[in-house]
Amino acid sequence: MIVGSATRSLVARHDVRTSVARMNDASRPHTGKWLEELTPGLVIHHAIRRTITEADNVLFTSITMNPAWLHLDFDYAENETDFGQPLVNSMLTIAMVIGISVHETTLGTTVANLGFSEVVLPEPLFHGDTIRVETEVRDARESRSRPGQGVVTFEHRAFKQDDTLVCRAVRQALMHSRPA
Repeated sequence: MIVGSATRSLVARHDVRTSVARMNDASRPHTGKWLEELTPGLVIHHAIRRTITEADNVLFTSITMNPAWLHLDFDYAENETDFGQPLVNSMLTIAMVIGISVHETTLGTTVANLGFSEVVLPEPLFHGDTIRVETEVRDARESRSRPGQGVVTFEHRAFKQDDTLVCRAVRQALMHSRPA
């Protein structure tokens, strides 16, 4: 599993009681699901779809300091690659897939993203492709060390407009239990 040091630090030094107390504040709206609602086998077909534009790809690729010609150089992509056009940056694909899922899975109910155990990008995306996402809960369990929280394994799947699978990402998130 890939786990970021920032996530480990956050989880290691964060006081669980403070986190649980914050979640008992009913004034903050949420649309995500609590740990108890994330039962293995649950599949969520996300309402948001997104067409990826050239501007999205160039901006993301540039701000993440990725100079790959495959994403930025139309002449190179057309004349020197098998694709004949620039590819959407795969990190943008992953970011959009997870982002699209947030509203209906973790918005207001997550503590931290713990990492990804698998990411597969079986087909490329190009400017103008539209993605839709579905999320399946593969596993959910209460935390052994953090009362009121648990670990959920999500499998996110993205399909482009012709229903071709373009991304599958398995990730683990630390989730809040429903407030008392």
